[in-house]
Amino acid sequence: MNVLVLGGTQFVGRHIVEAFLAAGHKVSILTRGKSADELPAQVERLQGDRNQGPQGLLALTDRQWDACVDVSGYTPGQVRASAELLRDRISQYVFISTVSVYAEPGRHPVREDDPLMPPAAEDVTEVTGETYGPLKVACERIVQDVYAENCAILRPQIVAGPYDHTARYPYWVDRASRGGEMLAPGDGSDHVQVIDARDQARFTVKVAEEKISGVFNLAGPRLSWSDFLEVLGAAQPHWVSYETLQSHGLGHRDLPLYLPEHSEQGGLMDVSPERALAAGLIHTAPSVTAADTRAWSQTAELSYALTPEREKEVLGAVARTS
Repeated sequence: MNVLVLGGTQFVGRHIVEAFLAAGHKVSILTRGKSADELPAQVERLQGDRNQGPQGLLALTDRQWDACVDVSGYTPGQVRASAELLRDRISQYVFISTVSVYAEPGRHPVREDDPLMPPAAEDVTEVTGETYGPLKVACERIVQDVYAENCAILRPQIVAGPYDHTARYPYWVDRASRGGEMLAPGDGSDHVQVIDARDQARFTVKVAEEKISGVFNLAGPRLSWSDFLEVLGAAQPHWVSYETLQSHGLGHRDLPLYLPEHSEQGGLMDVSPERALAAGLIHTAPSVTAADTRAWSQTAELSYALTPEREKEVLGAVARTS
């Protein structure tokens, strides 16, 4: 196959490009040329900017591909520009969306047919925590309107694995590897769920190769926090209730991935991947995801909101009041 990837140099996109190459396909990427690029030389690099509309996509004219994978579409303007221009140039459009599109993230489990958030207006361009989900809903609808049955919408959970500069999942891997008493959120009974970026990438390849259509949640094994920290090799977790963490000023930025089981967004750690599993999604073992992420993160020079000093300070304060 000849495949076009919109984006493709960072984390999720990089894994998708590498998966297509590993499967023997030819890959072209379209980027603005502003991000570091460590992709193999055989990848064709095209430059453009969807924010400029059709004028920013001149590199795609007079070309044909078997499929397009849209990793970098965040606003309706961006996605409409590429979807409409490519309509007669590709056989399938695969859009990478998010589980943040769901209107009721407290449901257990979250399934593909659950209600979605109202779509953002097509002139919205600012991506924030509040607009991210509605923007992706609007983007999904554009792709479905333009391509009908010739598209697939993939809604990943939080994505984990090597190249993850978001530092959400890597925080826990790196913190566990440091050893010592470790601040752990809740009592161990809440759940955490991520999707290995390589599993998402391989499923994306399968969708393109077999021209699978439809909407798919992409989520990995669901672990209790106690099991998760055991997988990471955390020897001395000190469990601290969510209310106590809040009283010490710690939140999601300090302790990424943690959502209390019965919170308003707790269902986002209970995303059903049943439909994708039936279509061929294969899970990497959580221990492998953790080990491979740690092997990469050791030299990635990531920075974390919760410093060792702050963690020690909070643990000391908790001990004095218990």
